[in-house]
Amino acid sequence: MKIQHLVLALAAAGCVSAQAADALNLANYQVTGTYSLPIFNGTSGGLSGLEGSAIAYARDRGTLFFVGDEGTGIIEISRTGQTIGSMTFDWAGTGATKNDTEGLTYLGNGQFVVTEERLQNGYKFSYSAGGTAALGSAPFVSFGPTIGNIGIEGISYDARNGNFVTVKQDDPSILSIYNALTFSTSSAADVTPNVSFAAVPTAPGASTYTSLFGLNSLSDVAVLGGVNALVGSTAADNLLLLSLDSRKLIEITRGGVIKSSFDLSNVLPHNGIEGVTIDENGTIYLVAEQIQDGSNVLPNPASQLIVLSNVTAAVPEPEGVALVLAGLGLVGAVSRRQKRAIQA
Repeated sequence: MKIQHLVLALAAAGCVSAQAADALNLANYQVTGTYSLPIFNGTSGGLSGLEGSAIAYARDRGTLFFVGDEGTGIIEISRTGQTIGSMTFDWAGTGATKNDTEGLTYLGNGQFVVTEERLQNGYKFSYSAGGTAALGSAPFVSFGPTIGNIGIEGISYDARNGNFVTVKQDDPSILSIYNALTFSTSSAADVTPNVSFAAVPTAPGASTYTSLFGLNSLSDVAVLGGVNALVGSTAADNLLLLSLDSRKLIEITRGGVIKSSFDLSNVLPHNGIEGVTIDENGTIYLVAEQIQDGSNVLPNPASQLIVLSNVTAAVPEPEGVALVLAGLGLVGAVSRRQKRAIQA
């Protein structure tokens, strides 16, 4: 092996060690951009960009998609909020009265699952710009019985293994992990999660509940399995949990251990932040509903895209540094031996 190749191999080994982390570490993140999202007032297919409630990243397209509480459709945007296309939802036949779209996740190849909070159903459909998704005839799955405005708030798909993760808002807040889901056009029993975490009553028989993971409610969830830098590490199994009421984003293991957190208290404080997703580079995207507290502050009172980026350069772990230094020492020894052989 040539010396320069050996150096590169040892350096790469150090980098692999640096990636063997157990957390994404939200302490390394900062807000690096906010962008007003499009408002459709009936002139573009009847879609509404108000009250942005869920967001998903499509890796094979390099774009983002978001939906609003009104449930009138889905909008494709760039990573800086420019509109690319849209598709309307037809809720006829679903039984929905509020069209309360709160969860969205991308399956790949143009396919999505969107959830209706009160029905607690997830509908699978294929995106077609300018088209209409007939949700009443779409394959669906039921996560629970029809309920009030405290149902399914978020869903995320792990392309590595076919897992789905959902969050229920509150009373009680619930995090559920499903090894797989079967979507069908016919009615079926509510699916049972393989792993579940639920808030408990504050007292026996009480109608109020404790916080879950220190959060007063759950608004959305995102899996970290698609982040390139986490491949091969335990952090790839971690989850991001968003809470609108607590104005906080946390990272947890699938065993429920909190690994890191990000305070959203001062991030667009007049906007309710409801959706989260993450791309292969580890950049986090949040969607916030429009200003609803009566204030008229800038940015304008439309839904907002918030970008969080890791601003800390990766630092090799001590064992990685030691490995590289030892390798460089070996390279020096080999170089001296070759030099003596030539002189002899």
